[in-house]
Amino acid sequence: MFAGTGTALVTPFDRDGKVDEEALRRLVDFQESNGVDVLVPCGSTGESSMLMHDEHLRVIEIVRDQAKRAKVLAGAGSNCTSEALALSRSAQDIGADGILSISPYCVKPTQEGIYRHYEAIAGSVDIPIIVYNIPGRTGVNITADTFMRMAEIDGIAGVKEASGNMAQIMDILRRRPEGFEVLSGDDALTLAMMGLGADGVISVASNCCPALMCDLTRNAASGNVQAARAIHEKLLPLFGALFTESNPIPIKYVMGSLGFGTGIPRLPLTPLSEAGKARLDPVLRDLGIL
Repeated sequence: MFAGTGTALVTPFDRDGKVDEEALRRLVDFQESNGVDVLVPCGSTGESSMLMHDEHLRVIEIVRDQAKRAKVLAGAGSNCTSEALALSRSAQDIGADGILSISPYCVKPTQEGIYRHYEAIAGSVDIPIIVYNIPGRTGVNITADTFMRMAEIDGIAGVKEASGNMAQIMDILRRRPEGFEVLSGDDALTLAMMGLGADGVISVASNCCPALMCDLTRNAASGNVQAARAIHEKLLPLFGALFTESNPIPIKYVMGSLGFGTGIPRLPLTPLSEAGKARLDPVLRDLGIL
């Protein structure tokens, strides 16, 4: 359903700090022309936490309107269940193909609370939900046992796994029911996860190198491990450099350099430091991105 390469889209801003709608449309075209399978607006890379409610929905609208082939998996999560329900319904009304829903952050719910949160969301919409597990941002890991419970809920279609816990990821892959998708939430672990049976990635790096990420996932999915590994090793320095400062600071800088908005995130995120540029720029030049 959302297998292959998905791009966690940045949200371009103009010089006044507003959503740059023209740049966002060009970004969608750039992604589709390079073969990306899934467009993911309003995730953490898209600065969803810094978007006002009307901006959040407008970004989804633009991506849905501009996309001609790729599926749209709209970020619609919140640490407040009622807000997540409202965002999810709105994303469905806009025409999103599915919802990416981050685990409740800051409040640190129990595993039962997480289960009930997603049960409520699934009961409120008729489009599939990908659960986003990123304990480094939320403060709480979703366990494999909880995922197996949630996999029984109609509408819970899979997970974007960014825990970095390979033992847990392998457990999910081993126990998941048929049709439950497992997507890498970490570019650097994509090849390893797909080698174990994962279905693809929701990628930060594919904002700036979508064709290469598509080649990586397609080779991995077809069993051409040697070709996939060559691309992985080529991109590995980029995967590291894009996290030299908090995501999405580095990728916003890269995309600004490519003409997609100013490259400046919203506070409390700050522009990429000179030290960050000194690390990132040589990698971009080596790859021919800049």
